Amino acid sequence: MRFVIFGAGGVGGVIGGRLAEFGHAVILIARGPQYTAIQEHGLRVESQERIVTLRLPVVEHPSEIDWQSGDIVFLTMKTQDTSAALQNLVDVAPADIPVISVQNGVENERIALRLFHRVYGVCVMCPTNFVTPGVVQAWSSPVTGILDIGCFPDAVDETARNVAAALRTSTFHSEPRPDIMRWKYNKLLMNLGNAVDAICGLKGRSNPLVADARREGVKCLNAAGIPFASDEEEAERRGDLLRLGPVAGQTRPGGSSWQSLQRQTRNIEADYLNGEIVMLGRMYGIPTPVNAVLQRLANQMSREGKPPGSMRMEEVLALL
Repeated sequence: MRFVIFGAGGVGGVIGGRLAEFGHAVILIARGPQYTAIQEHGLRVESQERIVTLRLPVVEHPSEIDWQSGDIVFLTMKTQDTSAALQNLVDVAPADIPVISVQNGVENERIALRLFHRVYGVCVMCPTNFVTPGVVQAWSSPVTGILDIGCFPDAVDETARNVAAALRTSTFHSEPRPDIMRWKYNKLLMNLGNAVDAICGLKGRSNPLVADARREGVKCLNAAGIPFASDEEEAERRGDLLRLGPVAGQTRPGGSSWQSLQRQTRNIEADYLNGEIVMLGRMYGIPTPVNAVLQRLANQMSREGKPPGSMRMEEVLALL
């Protein structure tokens, strides 16, 4: 297998870096300053245990890759970038290439299945950071993350088992799961709080608003008849595998949405996290005022280039 990591940011950079470090063939697809930094200086992967700089092949576009039998694509960009990335991929990649969504949210697999028939989902429990071009940080050690995988929508095949095995050799825990989307919907509920720490800063995570957003999400999933793993199942799966600690003298600053505002990308994934719940609420008649406000504010702050934590919680609550 050769792993093509499409989106070499925090999650993609760490996964690609670890796979390469442990002997697997890897190609990165990156863009802008990240591409330039990796091409010129290599990919620097920082963790609690060690700092390594890896000289990996990196391209800016899928058309620059000499595609081979056995290639596997990991989609690791944010959902708002998935459609454009897949349109670029479908023009040049083999029609039967496995496309694996290593992404938050639940829309990516549906987007991919319109273009590719071998689509897989991964439930991502992998705390990473990407703020500086060419540098990614893995916050958990010695297990870098939990990356369970399954065929979309509900099966396991040899490819899923082989990918899980490769990940297990590279400091990840990974199990093939036929019910992978049930686990991804649980992760969606967990990610509804991402907008809170992006909008209000890390202290916002302890506000009851996070639990309110999740309660709306549970009501919507139940109304839609969508199964999701329970908190007890998630806690048992996680166990004490993810052990976060300081990296390069820092503690983890914030989640993926926080990082998007910090990097001023002017694009954030709230439409596919909180927005997924808002959409289901509208479809099934479930009020979702908390998720609607969080979605709107996260998008507004992103468009305006505001840094994370720019609003006080009192200002957010007033809008409810």
